[in-house]
Amino acid sequence: MSMGGGPVGRGSRISAGDAELQRRLNRDAPAVPGLGRRIAALFRPYRAQLVVIIALVLVSAALAILPPLITQRIFDDGLFPLDGGGPHLTVLAWLVGAMIAVFVISSGLGIVQTLFTARVGNRVMGDLRVRLFSHLQSMELGFFTRTKTGVIQSRLQNDVGGVANVLTNTVSNIIGNTVTVVAAIVAMLLLSWQLTLIAVVVMPVLVIAQRRVGQIRAKIAGRTQESLSEMSAITQEALSISGVLLAKTYSRQSAETERYSAENRNQIDLQVRQTMSGQLFFALVQVFLSAVPAIVYLVSGWLIARGQSEGFDPGITAGTIVAFTTVQSRLLFPLVALMRIALDLQTSQALFARIFEYLDLRPAIVDAVDAREPSDAPGQAGRIAFEHVSFRYPDAGPGDRPTLDDVSFHVEPGEFVAFVGASGSGKTTIGSLVPRLYDATSGTVRYGDDDVRELRQEALMDRIGVVTQEPYLFHASVLANLRYAKPDASLHEVQAAARLANIHDTIESFADGYETVVGERGYRLSGGEKQRIAIARVLLKNPRVLVLDEATSALDTVNERIVQHALDDARSGRTTIAIAHRLSTIVDADRIYVVGGGRILEHGTHQQLLERGGAYAELYAQQQ
Repeated sequence: MSMGGGPVGRGSRISAGDAELQRRLNRDAPAVPGLGRRIAALFRPYRAQLVVIIALVLVSAALAILPPLITQRIFDDGLFPLDGGGPHLTVLAWLVGAMIAVFVISSGLGIVQTLFTARVGNRVMGDLRVRLFSHLQSMELGFFTRTKTGVIQSRLQNDVGGVANVLTNTVSNIIGNTVTVVAAIVAMLLLSWQLTLIAVVVMPVLVIAQRRVGQIRAKIAGRTQESLSEMSAITQEALSISGVLLAKTYSRQSAETERYSAENRNQIDLQVRQTMSGQLFFALVQVFLSAVPAIVYLVSGWLIARGQSEGFDPGITAGTIVAFTTVQSRLLFPLVALMRIALDLQTSQALFARIFEYLDLRPAIVDAVDAREPSDAPGQAGRIAFEHVSFRYPDAGPGDRPTLDDVSFHVEPGEFVAFVGASGSGKTTIGSLVPRLYDATSGTVRYGDDDVRELRQEALMDRIGVVTQEPYLFHASVLANLRYAKPDASLHEVQAAARLANIHDTIESFADGYETVVGERGYRLSGGEKQRIAIARVLLKNPRVLVLDEATSALDTVNERIVQHALDDARSGRTTIAIAHRLSTIVDADRIYVVGGGRILEHGTHQQLLERGGAYAELYAQQQ
């Protein structure tokens, strides 16, 4: 529905309140209270699976430490026994068999762990995606008039997709690598506490450096997602049918390409910065941890030499050195992995914050706690009344006049009432308040005897059908577009609605009939065909109230006449509120209200208003 009565779209003035919303949705790393707790809560429905994953991880991590310890026994008890004899082949065979068994069991557990981890992680991500989509569906119409579609799509796709790795792998990786690191350090202490000190002495410094790198990467990640949002918005605007047509007719293709290219260059720069941030840090970590074995050899030699010269046993054998360096090398990968995970978590906080920030936005229009069903009693079903209604759009400036100012009228069941007036007079806003797309700033809008704010929104919308100036059709078949109003409708019901809308014969003339795909936004159809399909869709819904928002103003004379005939049939037995630009379409209305400056200037039948010689008569004379 067009919002002719209020400021909408990209060119609109942004009020202080709306500017604050934009600031909330576009800063680098918005602060979200209890972010870690809320991320953890995403896994709550899958606690049983998490227990299994944790058990598998613990067992796998414990098994990962056994091979180095077995290696020590292979050297000291099998290959080079300390008693000075030759190799003990039986002991050696058992130890080698045990090592192979550990590898086989670990591989099997790894497959099962990967399966459970992938299932849980992807289900959590799917839940988050659906939750965000559902929440966006509940937002009021005003939210979408002041937020770019591409930005919304980016939150839903890029932001949720950006945390996919964190959701699918983080839990198992943190637990597995932590257990591996702890077990490795314990094993190293059991082998030699002196060598262990050498291996872990600089780890606190690495942790501090990692936190600083993480903060930098989180900031870059926030800017990267904003750039992706802007690219999505440009794509959505420029590559839609309307955008491509506009660019071609004004020869602006190269300008649109340059606009996209400029943002793409920014995105490339941010991606490179995000990739390179921390690379020096990880290079230093790699160098340190890789150099530790060499240092261990040096320190071991020094301890052994000192022990021999001073007459004490340092407890370091060849098997100890081999086992220690093996354990230490196994410490390298989980330790680096933990640091990378910590960086990923810090980076993903910016993405999670953006997601939760959308989830924390509260819809302006919600059902009351005690919301009830609309009354379908005779005399009430389809009755609409405005009682001293004033309305100001949420993004209006403090000095702007209200769009509607103390408007009162009533429409009895079955009546046909029209609203006319100059563009921006507020007549479209009246049509928006009837189905509660917005709430009145003051006064009361009633359905029957009930304030619409006391009724369940979905139930109210079930009783109201809207036909807009630019009907929206999905890139699907004619049948699918019609059944959007009533998914379980039979083909007979669909065809009956199409006949009432004077479109059945046209559909049957298509090569694929009702299975004809209409194209993006119905672009393969003429304006009159799209409008009549929209009318048929509303008739299939069978509402008690029909709101026609300039439903024929964009059509040529021939199509207007055809569509108007369909609308005349659609009005039968229904309360009808028509917002009209062409006065010829509403001359037979039971009552016509002339709107100007947000107020009702006059009302009456077509003939009465002409005889009065006021604003309506002037409008009519201009059109004639």
